Amino acid sequence: MPKKFIRRFLPEPQAVKNNKILRVFGSVLHEPNLWHLNRRSAAGGFCIGLFFAFWPVPFQMWLSAGVAIPFRANLPLSVATVWVTNPFTIPPIFYAAYKIGSTVLGTKPEHFEFQFSWQWVVESISTIGPAFLVGCAICSIIASAVGYFTLNWIWRFQVKKAWERRRLARAKAKVQAQ
Repeated sequence: MPKKFIRRFLPEPQAVKNNKILRVFGSVLHEPNLWHLNRRSAAGGFCIGLFFAFWPVPFQMWLSAGVAIPFRANLPLSVATVWVTNPFTIPPIFYAAYKIGSTVLGTKPEHFEFQFSWQWVVESISTIGPAFLVGCAICSIIASAVGYFTLNWIWRFQVKKAWERRRLARAKAKVQAQ
């Protein structure tokens, strides 16, 4: 069941409540729905995390957490899902986003060489920026929608399978009892 699998990776709510750094947020983090793992909260957290994962901004985890709280989505899952984009996956994902954006905008993809400097970033905003940002927005929306519906479907499928197993076990026990 997805619930058992996901729960292994999430922190205990009590550990978060007792964390000295997180006490700044007061009772906001004590909302049980932020920590409860059910189909709705898990799918919402996964969706929110995937949505912000494709944004080319720093502090994606904070943005994800900030949106998960009012939507009462699973907070740890929302924050963890942002790490779909990490230092190893960012280059191919962002390159694909740029290609998608340039295709949608109908512009010819420009050849560019990445340089690790603010000057390069500022100069590139006008040339590759629009296509890149449009591509990131498209990837963000599609990934979050696909993630939401896929997790919902997997969760429902697993629950149906568990119900069927229990039904068969009860029928088998009833036959053996006779």
